Amino acid sequence: MTDWLPPEAATALALSLRVSLVATLVSLPFGLLAAYALARWRFPGHGLLNGIVHLPLILPPVVTGYLLLLTFGRQGWVGGPLWDWFGVTFAFRWTGAALAAGVMAFPLLVRAIRLAIEAVDPRLEDAAATLGATRLTVFATVTLPLILPGVIAGAVLAFAKAMGEFGATITFVANIPGETQTLPTAIYGFLQVPGGDGAALRLVLISVAVAMLALALSEWLSRRVAARIAGR
Repeated sequence: MTDWLPPEAATALALSLRVSLVATLVSLPFGLLAAYALARWRFPGHGLLNGIVHLPLILPPVVTGYLLLLTFGRQGWVGGPLWDWFGVTFAFRWTGAALAAGVMAFPLLVRAIRLAIEAVDPRLEDAAATLGATRLTVFATVTLPLILPGVIAGAVLAFAKAMGEFGATITFVANIPGETQTLPTAIYGFLQVPGGDGAALRLVLISVAVAMLALALSEWLSRRVAARIAGR
């Protein structure tokens, strides 16, 4: 195994899976809230929220990473107090890689869930509300089961995007082996040294295999959920 995949490459793979999973799970509740707000609520600043959510898709990833460094670095307006008061920092840590991946994947997560929510007939939610159900109960018992395929699709898209994140990650947390070196940054690192092409190619193949597996799992789960909703 070590002949085919060097130990540092295996470490980068394990870290990528960890970073992507944490980024997706932490982003999911915020993505649900943002998607529901954009799909169902009308309020001052609706357009601003929509723009902020999709900003990582528009900005160059390096710019997003630099903004994260300014915000969450030890001298940042958020990162500074976190470090001074709690001794917590995201910059140049694997948690920072998860934060960068989550931010970059967030628009895809929100978009998929928002489309699923907009496809749900609001009259179904209104009918449940007229029976005395609270808004939270309506969401948990009516909306969420109906949008579950969209939630799964969004989560898988976010996971795949997190696995492939490079620009914001390397800008915010650098490329530290064993700490912040994920698959994309490991591929970049191998390509910078003589004789590293083989290891880089193997990591590329692994990246493709993980992405295809995630998509296949998403399709299978979505079909299972859709069949259950339809009563089949």
